[in-house]
This record gives sequence, C-alpha cells and structure tokens, in this order.
Amino acid sequence: MSAAIALPRLMRIGSGAAGQLSAVLAMLGLERPLLMIDPFLKETAVLQGLIRGLEGAGMAPRIFADTIPEPTVASVEAALAFLQDADHDCVVAIGGGSPIDTAKAVAVLSIHGGRMSDYKVPHQQDRPGLPIIAIPTTAGTGSEATRTTVITDQATDEKMVCLGLAFLPVAALVDFELTLTKPARLTADTGLDALTHAIEAYVSRKANPFSDAMALAAMRLLAPNLRRAFRDGGDRAAREAMMLGASQAGMAFSNSSIALVHGMSRPIGAHFHIAHGLSNAMLLPTITAYSAPAAVGRYADCARAMALSRSEDNDHAAVSLLIDELRSLNRDLQVPSPKAYGIDENRWTALIPLMAQQALASGSPGNNPRLATPDDIEALYREVWAG
Repeated sequence: MSAAIALPRLMRIGSGAAGQLSAVLAMLGLERPLLMIDPFLKETAVLQGLIRGLEGAGMAPRIFADTIPEPTVASVEAALAFLQDADHDCVVAIGGGSPIDTAKAVAVLSIHGGRMSDYKVPHQQDRPGLPIIAIPTTAGTGSEATRTTVITDQATDEKMVCLGLAFLPVAALVDFELTLTKPARLTADTGLDALTHAIEAYVSRKANPFSDAMALAAMRLLAPNLRRAFRDGGDRAAREAMMLGASQAGMAFSNSSIALVHGMSRPIGAHFHIAHGLSNAMLLPTITAYSAPAAVGRYADCARAMALSRSEDNDHAAVSLLIDELRSLNRDLQVPSPKAYGIDENRWTALIPLMAQQALASGSPGNNPRLATPDDIEALYREVWAG
C-alpha cells in the first residue's frame, strides 16, 4: 500500500538559514508578508535583522506580535483581523509552535472564511490558503514541517486539531542559531515534545517506510543531545542536532500520526494551561509502558535508535531499557508530575472522565499500537497524577 507524503516545498536548514528569508520570499514570488511572532521577539536583534533584509529587498512587512502560548480561537481572530487590515500575500511565522500554529490558522481562515471549529478533524482542509513560511525558534514542535495546527476553543477548553495540506508551510527556514538563548525549561519541554513525536510516529498504526526513516533519524539525534542542550544552552553541536531532530520528528508524525500520548496530553494543556511539551513529558513513560506490549519490536527499535540497548539484548530487554530511560530523562530534565506541578487533585480527578472523552474524540488514540478504552484512559490519568 502506498503512503501519502507531504513536505514543505522548500527547506533551508542550518546556521544562517533564517537570514535567507527575503531571498526565499522572492523565489516564491511573494513580497507583502505579515510577520507573526512571539511577543518577546519584538525588540530583538533577530527580528530587526529580518526586517532590514526584507526592506532592503523592497518589501514592506507588517508585524503582529500578540500571539499567545497555546493559541485560542479569540487570539486567532485577533490575528486574522490584523491581517485583513492590509493586503498581504503570505504569512511568515517566527517563533515556537504557538505563532506557527496561529499563522496556519490565519492563513486558512483569510481565504476560506468560517470559524475555526469548521476545520477540526475529521474535516481535512487541503485547498490552500495564504502561503505560510515558518521560521522555528525552538527545537520541539516540528510545526514548520507539518500539516496540522492545534487551536483551543476557550469556551469549552477543547484543543481542536486541524489537519490538511493547507496548514503545511510552503517553506521552512530551520536555523539552530535561534535556539542558543532559550532557557533550560523551554529546552527540556520542547525537546521532549520532539522525542514524543518521533516515538509515536514510529509505533503508530499509520507508520510507513518514509515516516519510519525520519522517526529513527530523529531519535538518533535527539536522545544523545537533549541532556547536553538542557545543561549547556550554548552547546552549538547539541543545539544543531536538536533542531534537525525536531524537524525530522515533525516530518515523521505529519506523514504518519501521533498516538495516545498526544491524545491524552491535549486535554491536560487545555484545562490546566500546561505547556504542550511538558504535558507530553508527564505522560510519556507511563503511556509507553502501557502501549509497549502491543508493539514490542517497534519500541525495541526505538531503544536501539536511542543507543540504549546492547546487541545481545532481546526485544523485551530493550523495551525495559527504553522505559527506564524515559523515566530517567524526566528526572534529569526536572519534569514534574501533575501533582508536583501544583494541580489541584480534586479538580484533576473530577475532570478525568471529560479528559478521557476529549482524548478519544481527538482521534489520536486510535493510532496507538494498543487501543485504549475510556476506562483505560481514565486509569492512566490516575496513574500519571503522582508520577
């Protein structure tokens, strides 16, 4: 059976890639960009350098700097109104997953109209919106190479997953230099997000030879460099490996799927406003231990790609080493349990049935090697509570 593979039309990867923005826009025949950024980028040398390059090429960019973490319907509508105040022919997203996800949503709504809820799965939006150019500043989401966006409905605390070729950037400029100043906590959360993408893409029921190759390559880069980047943000070799690994993991899951970890993670983020990568990390060891019996060979491959397993280890021994390593990573990278994070236990317990329902409704758990019932998911949420 064939696999449908979709990637950005153009990628520039490596030191200095971001500085090629004006040349890339010109190559694509674009000249009226809206720059959508993280607020903290507004006065930075990075942004000023990009603006000088655009203006030097005869372009007149406008800047929307009010994106928010974990974008909502309201924040997307504000960005859309800003875009519609002028005549833009593309959206350039600069930042982490949140501005990139916001840009994707705005690019589609600006052309096709409607409400964000019209685009959530099972709807698939393939007809293009405005062209999207993505410049990630974190090594985590891989959103620069994916055909998905996630927007929270603040009225219901539902994280809506939107899927389709319209959400895939036409170009991605992947420059590890932009991550050198990122703090340790952000480095850990985004790096564990990328590792989750790679593992889930590989064990997914929708895995294929292309996504397998990308997922294994990502694990080989991420596993030995995550602690290094966490401990020393200026470690250029580790940062470069993390950035490439995150993009490869994005390509893997965008062309395969994510699974139970992500399905359970989204409700945690929506109800308790925990960063997406951190909620993934809280879940990853427990969900891996739950899922592994249904795909021992696949999880053993992950252990080997991460250089955890010796050649004489059988698959079951390799899986045990993988689960031990995921727990060790959480300790070393100071990932708290929901309890240690400070979430109220009564509220967590009361929301478990709703979170289980929302996790299943997202569709991601259906791609998991071990299919979970609502009761299974509720039990896993209770197990994850104290870590």
